[in-house]
Amino acid sequence: MVACFQLCKLTESFAYWTKCLECCIRLLHSRNLYCRFGEADLCYQEAQYYAQKLSCLRDSINISSLYCEFCSLFFVRSQYDEAYRWSVTALKALSSFLSPKVIVDVLRQASKACVVKREFRRAEMLVTEAVHIAKEAFGMKHPKYSDALLDYSFYLLNVDQIRQSVHVYQAALDVRQSVFGGNNIHVAVAHEDLAYALYVHEYSSGNFNDAREHAEKAIQIMTKILPADHLLMASSKRVKALILEEIAIDSHNKETEARLLQEALDLHLVALALAKKAFGEENVQTAKHYGNLGRLYQSMHRYNEAQEMHLKAIAIKEKLLGPEDYEVALSVGHLASLYNYDMELYTEAEQLYLRSISIGKKLFGDSYSGLEYDYRGLLRLYNTTGNFQRAEDYSIILQRWNRLRHQNAISQLQLHDIKPQCDTIEEVVRLFFDINT
Repeated sequence: MVACFQLCKLTESFAYWTKCLECCIRLLHSRNLYCRFGEADLCYQEAQYYAQKLSCLRDSINISSLYCEFCSLFFVRSQYDEAYRWSVTALKALSSFLSPKVIVDVLRQASKACVVKREFRRAEMLVTEAVHIAKEAFGMKHPKYSDALLDYSFYLLNVDQIRQSVHVYQAALDVRQSVFGGNNIHVAVAHEDLAYALYVHEYSSGNFNDAREHAEKAIQIMTKILPADHLLMASSKRVKALILEEIAIDSHNKETEARLLQEALDLHLVALALAKKAFGEENVQTAKHYGNLGRLYQSMHRYNEAQEMHLKAIAIKEKLLGPEDYEVALSVGHLASLYNYDMELYTEAEQLYLRSISIGKKLFGDSYSGLEYDYRGLLRLYNTTGNFQRAEDYSIILQRWNRLRHQNAISQLQLHDIKPQCDTIEEVVRLFFDINT
């Protein structure tokens, strides 16, 4: 593709400029997938150059696909404002005359951008339309359908429909395995995504065997395909480290616990180094790795180091995402746990718990799963400090939360329940802009 691009650049004409733009779209797609950001940046600049030269022919060029790849580039680098901006631009360029592949890709990529901007109603509408179109156009055994399912699962996981997200991730993995076989990067990514969803789903049960199996399968496949220092390895190692930490905590053997915690630490440190090399210090992914290390250091009784990591994570997330984002609430809750259970800083812990609860309820409502850990933390805090009236209050709140979670589990949609809201892609775009976020 690079050679083709270089040849097309030799001829100055509209026809060859169009070919150059198509080459840029394809190159951007592959470079985004394999996290080759330096080369992707150059391609991004060249694509804008040719798009400008062809601006008078906008109706006849694949401009929506181009903007979709721009969105993807910024999304994988966690530059969410830019990703969202390009997703909206891509949506505006959609029409029913485009191929189903282009339409599905734009809808699902825009949905992911909406998820990270916490515009969940728009995200749901876009991704359910993408799943429906992919199913109708390609069938349920096609890679494009599995792509749409993965992004639908991403939406479900982020709106706290965890059990349903596991089912959809499994369906996406099944499709990819049937199409690509075993040793394929797309299959590895699906294993990793399912591993993380299972980790979240089984967090309260402590049964992490399936999650560990999928995480290790993802790493096994990637190790065969990618260099050891490839960025895609960072995410898989992070997921395995999270799982190992929970297995270690539940272990009744001190030697096993120490071994698993050390293995988790080694994986987290490698993942952090890869993230910092790719993204730098001030990036959401780097902040996530700091937060994960904070939790692990707490499990290893290295409390000062845990505090340092959590404070770093919170500072970066607040700067990039704002003080009311879900990611901030997650790190704030983890710091509260450290202060409450291990450092006896109860006043600070109480304020952090209340802040985490406020953000969680604002984003996800009163049945949000993450509230359980904050409520239990406050219950323990008030009992420890002798504030028994507040402890009784939160015991009642926790009971009410349990009832809401049960109702929420019953009401979750199944995959076969997905129905399109629009008849044409033009209606989808209009509905997107009509939805009040």
